[in-house]
Amino acid sequence: MMDNGVPNTVPGPAVVSPHPEAQENIRTLKRHGFSTRFVHWAVAVSAIILVLSGLGQLPLFHRYMVDELPYLGWTSDFNVTLAIHYSAAMLLTFAAIYHVLVHTLRREFTIVPRRGDFKESYLIIKAMLGSGEEPDSHKYLAEQRLAYAFIGANLALLLATGYIKVLKNLAGSDLPYEMLWTNTQLHNLATVLLILGVVGHLTAFAFKANRPLLPSIFHGQVDAEYARNRHCLWCEEIEDQ
Repeated sequence: MMDNGVPNTVPGPAVVSPHPEAQENIRTLKRHGFSTRFVHWAVAVSAIILVLSGLGQLPLFHRYMVDELPYLGWTSDFNVTLAIHYSAAMLLTFAAIYHVLVHTLRREFTIVPRRGDFKESYLIIKAMLGSGEEPDSHKYLAEQRLAYAFIGANLALLLATGYIKVLKNLAGSDLPYEMLWTNTQLHNLATVLLILGVVGHLTAFAFKANRPLLPSIFHGQVDAEYARNRHCLWCEEIEDQ
């Protein structure tokens, strides 16, 4: 999520040239490296599994007879859904620690929110709705940086409260009732906010202007002409390297 982009030719290795005529021949830019894509999909998969397995423990799947559908009887088995929930939590924990350590060591902070992101997000959304011009953007749009912070904060809260719930289940644990009640409410709140954040994140691709960014989370590349037009500040940073 925070790695620096490098221009690529297709086919061929990454190339950076200070000459404008050479830049015009570049067809794609490397937007996401392996590290970013690994973290993105590890978080996405683990978060989906956590939500579904958490719903299974309520137990909503039994209440609404989902467990009566073919091959879904296990969805109301608390021991099964708990094991799945814990496994997904371990994957999310690893992805979060990996993300923070790797990108901090690399000093890659392009996705971190900046001053003025709320105003810039308003101007970008306004432009996509047909009113006004978009401000020049860096590698990530302002609303992408805000979405990262919102989803990241809720994931952190989800993990923190989740581990307290694990501690509660350990033999000999005797946590205060008030603490456990508050922790459960925060865990549930983080889950709801996370779902809303993900829905908002995906809804952004309803705008045509955002769609060229979608393939890059699969193969890492983004169209160079699109990047020059919409992410010109990022392209300038690449040319200056």
